[in-house]
Amino acid sequence: MEKSCEEIRAEAEGLLAFLKKSPTCYHAVAAAEELLPGFTRLEEGEKWQLVPGGRYYVTRNRSSLIAFILPTGRLEAWQLTASHSDSPTFKVKENAEVTVRGKYVQLDTERYGGLILGSWVDRPLSVAGRVMVRDGAGLHSRLVCVDRDLCVIPNVAIHMNRQINEGYKYQPHIDLYPLWGGGDAAGSFRRVIAEAAGVAEDAICGTDLFLYSRTPGAVWGPQGEFLSAGRLDDLECVYAALRAIAASESAEHHANVACVFDNEEVGSTTKQGANSTFLEDVLRRISLGCGLDAEEHLAALAGSFMLSADNAHAMHPNHPEFSDPNNCAFMNEGVVVKYNANQKYTTDAVSRAVFGEICAAAGVPVQHYANRSDMAGGGTLGNISGTHVSINTVDIGLAQLAMHSCYETAGTRDLGWMIDAMRAFHARPVRRLRDGEYSL
Repeated sequence: MEKSCEEIRAEAEGLLAFLKKSPTCYHAVAAAEELLPGFTRLEEGEKWQLVPGGRYYVTRNRSSLIAFILPTGRLEAWQLTASHSDSPTFKVKENAEVTVRGKYVQLDTERYGGLILGSWVDRPLSVAGRVMVRDGAGLHSRLVCVDRDLCVIPNVAIHMNRQINEGYKYQPHIDLYPLWGGGDAAGSFRRVIAEAAGVAEDAICGTDLFLYSRTPGAVWGPQGEFLSAGRLDDLECVYAALRAIAASESAEHHANVACVFDNEEVGSTTKQGANSTFLEDVLRRISLGCGLDAEEHLAALAGSFMLSADNAHAMHPNHPEFSDPNNCAFMNEGVVVKYNANQKYTTDAVSRAVFGEICAAAGVPVQHYANRSDMAGGGTLGNISGTHVSINTVDIGLAQLAMHSCYETAGTRDLGWMIDAMRAFHARPVRRLRDGEYSL
């Protein structure tokens, strides 16, 4: 059924509210927990007591999350979605302050991920992340978000850099330090962070802090057809996946799973990334909790299916020549299936056919994306997690412009289609009959 403009707008506003709560990966996971009412939190360091039809989630590092719904009957497979909580930004170094001639205080930062550097310049920024706090009971993690305009990365005036419009190469260790304050602001950074955390300055014994843009998200266009915000890659897919699993019911024989991994933007090789044991550990514990032996666990994996959901490049209106002439994606034209001959994406004929059937039955339009043949694309979650848990996977996403910019743009209609596709996926058993053959 075609959605009304009001429904599309409401869905987009829900996403923007989620993004506002999620200036960092840690905040994104905390906001994700709010989208999982009725789910019981589990701890990796405790024994799990699972019941048929139960709804659970577990976090690792407070920056990755896996939510799952157990079947009412015997567990025979998993149907999973995967997305990531992190986005390109600047990380604030532990010794944060840099003083310039006693007159300015800057923040010492380094790049996290593949940023479009110029998009961070001349706009209000602030600082968010987590701090480790020492108290009488031990060490505790606490979220921090300084909710005010706090710093700016200033450009050099064109009079002093007349080549700025002819292709300027920003040097992160020179050009991209944020201006924090005047000379009298020396020593204030840690105090501001402590105040935001609600603790004494000397109680902080470790930090993971990042810059975030203060520019608010917006729905725009003559018919409200576009939305722009920071961190659409990949929190738009995170939001869709969580909305979908929260609205799903228990299946009879398959467990529904939503994975949110951290550190995709820097290669996923962390204890909480897709290239860790997190998913493998959780699925094995689910099997144990459901009474499966080792061979039954492997058989269930072989019958499982994953949607690796990470946003895709829309054809750029100013540069259509950067897109493949036939396999290109557009905003507001449906969920994108992504292909790559060198296996940066996992999609093959089998996984494309399975996902295509699910979308067709749900009335969700699908479009197809491949990089221009002489341009390399980035990797994503599916093929990385597949090195630990081998599951048939299709790579999908939503078309967007300015990926890895501080402020990205996507289509408002597409979000609802992704949620609908994921809900249909969770509701419909994908049964593997034998290698390369499926029943839907």
